[in-house]
Amino acid sequence: MTRRLLLSYLTLAALVLICLEFPLGYVYTRAERERATNAATEEAESVADYAALSLTYGRPKELAERVGVCAERIGGRVLVVDSSGTLLATSHPLSRDQQAGLAQHPEIAAALLGGDGANVRTSTIGGVQWLSVAVPVRHGATLHGAVRLTVPTDAIANNVHRVWLVLGLGGFGVLAVVTMAAFALARWIGRPILELERAARTLAGGSLSTPASVTTGPPEVRSLAATFNRTAALLEHLLAAQSAFAGEASHQLKTPLAALRLRLDNMEPGIPPHMRGNLNAAMTETDRLARMVEGLLAFARMEETALTPEPVDLDRVLQDRTLAWSGLYARAGVRLVLKGNPVGTALAVPGALEQILDNLLSNALRVAPTRSVVTVSRWLSATAAELHVEDQGPGMTAEQRSRAFDRFWRAPDAPKGGTGLGLALVQRLTLASGGEALLLPAPGGGLRAVIRLQPATPRRSNGLPSLPHPRRRPAVGACTAAGKR
Repeated sequence: MTRRLLLSYLTLAALVLICLEFPLGYVYTRAERERATNAATEEAESVADYAALSLTYGRPKELAERVGVCAERIGGRVLVVDSSGTLLATSHPLSRDQQAGLAQHPEIAAALLGGDGANVRTSTIGGVQWLSVAVPVRHGATLHGAVRLTVPTDAIANNVHRVWLVLGLGGFGVLAVVTMAAFALARWIGRPILELERAARTLAGGSLSTPASVTTGPPEVRSLAATFNRTAALLEHLLAAQSAFAGEASHQLKTPLAALRLRLDNMEPGIPPHMRGNLNAAMTETDRLARMVEGLLAFARMEETALTPEPVDLDRVLQDRTLAWSGLYARAGVRLVLKGNPVGTALAVPGALEQILDNLLSNALRVAPTRSVVTVSRWLSATAAELHVEDQGPGMTAEQRSRAFDRFWRAPDAPKGGTGLGLALVQRLTLASGGEALLLPAPGGGLRAVIRLQPATPRRSNGLPSLPHPRRRPAVGACTAAGKR
């Protein structure tokens, strides 16, 4: 931002200098040339008046002296011709050819016609630019000849160049001063904005404890920083209140739910057979509510802390979770199969992969028909490590798959007992790990859940024993069967 402000200030200053200095230089150049032309014209008219008197009274010698003195004073050349163009006096020697051609010079020819005013012409001789002025010589109504005065314009050009140089140096000096002042002003304006940007970036990263400075910068920026701090404080309060409410409500609900389930279990021996269906339904809904509370607790924990992906051994997690679920699958008459070559490590939030697999395997078990197969496969590519959980259940339509990750949403034909939080938690954990969660139709019917994670940088073997795996957190929400279908 400082560079942009500095560039804008310098551009504006340069435009102002151009609009001022170019017209000033042009006006000075024109005025200098007009002054030189007027001075030469006045000298030529003075010599013409003297020549008219000298020719009238027959004093050609005095005329020659006056021509020489005038040429020496102006640093140029002066000559006088009669009405036929014959040379009468000159300040510098001329050859016969030059004398014969004097009447052919445009300015002399115009003066010999007897017109009023001076006849001005510029020419370049020997690389030097000359200014020629010719005026008629009259005494009364009689035309006696003409006077031509020629002066070099080097002095004029030098003066003009000197003025342009002064204007250029002055402009650069002004730009240097403007640069220093603009840099200081841009830093003064940009520093609090950069501080505000840093605070906004910190806020976007999940930290609300670093307010933006409100003591420096323009009043508008200070007011913006104060408003930002108030907004951040309000956002922090709202998030804390929301997280506290979700956590406290979930914790407070666990105790009465446990008591309710205990009472239902105690009532079971004394319930008549025709009432056992209602009791089982009540116990199922109690379990469902308990799983929903666990899911809400998992979401609350995720919102309370900033989650940072770390390298996780995917093969170890897959083996642990498939082994843990194999007993439940065997009792349900469903076969659980792990396929694929080892994929190594990938980036994931600590404990997230366990929760993701628990929810996907629980979800698959709920819909898998008896004697069917649930396949867990792993794939490794140059850009992602993929985990697939594929069942042979009824599957989902495209519309249902598009809504399956919404919280509390359940398919119309989903088995009873689900909460609608499992897949939402799966997607949230996958996104927090920097990955992607997808639901695709399985080739042979059913549903395929795809989890894509970023592969971690492989560690080179150095001959030392490998470090122990970091302690895994308990799988939060492992009991929260997704129940989306």
